[in-house]
Amino acid sequence: MTHNLLKGKRGIIFGALNEDSIAWKVAVKAVEEGASITLSNTAMALRMGQLNELSEKLNAPIVVADATSIEDLEKVFAESQKILGGKIDFVLHSIGMSPNVRKHRTYDDLDYNYLQKTLEISAISFHKMLQVAKKQDAIAEYGSVVALTYIASHRTFFGYNDMADAKSLLESIARSFGYIYGREKHVRINTISQSPTPTTAGKGIKDIDNMMDFADKMSPLGNASAEDCANYCVMMFSDFTRKVTMQTLFHDGGFSSMGMSLRAMNQYAKDLDAYKDENGHVIYG
Repeated sequence: MTHNLLKGKRGIIFGALNEDSIAWKVAVKAVEEGASITLSNTAMALRMGQLNELSEKLNAPIVVADATSIEDLEKVFAESQKILGGKIDFVLHSIGMSPNVRKHRTYDDLDYNYLQKTLEISAISFHKMLQVAKKQDAIAEYGSVVALTYIASHRTFFGYNDMADAKSLLESIARSFGYIYGREKHVRINTISQSPTPTTAGKGIKDIDNMMDFADKMSPLGNASAEDCANYCVMMFSDFTRKVTMQTLFHDGGFSSMGMSLRAMNQYAKDLDAYKDENGHVIYG
């Protein structure tokens, strides 16, 4: 069911790779809700993934770019405005990669060249994207920019490694740039802290299945899926959130507010009998 939340709006989706990508789901949902979009990713991602398939399905042109390159980003925003016929109303930054994670380097034995690449790709690219857009005056008034983050920016999670540092920087950029862009152009900038999700990048995190299972057991509403995240992004792109900016918005089924849940506690118990009342009903309090 669609609501035409983005009817007449123009957007750029960075980072879609394949059907597992949150960015892929966001692109599909945005078009369903009436938007016209362009897609952007690297030439290598284009060869590795299925972006051409998505482009054809959505009638969404691809503008190939390395998001760490100012020149490439200038091309993305300039060409997207020409293709879509006006200023951009929304942008999704769904870009993240850690060579240290891929190479199984632990946090106390980082390769600093890899760390620099992690920060450049996963966070500094966001600043470059915003700076280019602002200098081109490419984003329409009350436009919306969203970047995807994770709660490891606030708390330590086994295996998340230097990506936690990158996400912390990403969120700081959203706040610092959000003030300037909001005051000068009324553009709003937010990050969405999503549940652990089995994207291509997510699957590279050590024991991602266990992380997802733990989060699901801890969260009152369970983990938020990629499809759920796409719906949330569309809402953030819409006019219903025109006064929301500089926020880290937790989209994780309540995980970020939990300390211990019964389902998680049950991992350490043999059964639920100790948590039932005299009628056999589970007591969640």
